Amino acid sequence: MRPVASRVVYTNPWLTLREDQVERIDGSRGVYSVLDAPDFAVVLPFENDGFHLVEQYRYPMRARTWEFPSGSFPAGVTGTPAELAAAELAEETGLTAGHLERLGALHPANSVTGQAAHVFLATDLTPGEPHREVTEVDMRQDWFPRAEVERMLREGEITDGPTLGAYLLLTLRIR
Repeated sequence: MRPVASRVVYTNPWLTLREDQVERIDGSRGVYSVLDAPDFAVVLPFENDGFHLVEQYRYPMRARTWEFPSGSFPAGVTGTPAELAAAELAEETGLTAGHLERLGALHPANSVTGQAAHVFLATDLTPGEPHREVTEVDMRQDWFPRAEVERMLREGEITDGPTLGAYLLLTLRIR
């Protein structure tokens, strides 16, 4: 499949939606909608055989969800994936990691976007005060034993794709 033409349909500070006219391998033409958004980091804050999770309201689901801390740099800010992971961990939980280990990357919705999630394990944690963005003022955090996190994943209490993928990467690393 190759692009023939492209136009931006919508843009805001967090994403751009574009519509591409494409030519398929058989020569037929079609439309492909693509969501362009910056890469983000997912952080697994681990201590005492458990994890710090954050809970926040996710508007598209009309529900509060538990997940690992995650996010992208604000517009105009750049840095490495590790710097982003450290910044998101501190912003959402107040925690500082003495050690960040890269576990890998994943593409949570590769049929719609090329956006990647860079996954890090955070250990040797030091507590502090979170510095949440205005969109995160209702966020809360809690620590859960590993067995409880696994139960929440198994029973569908945690359904966030990047959280599920991040936990899988951690599980593969442990093996």
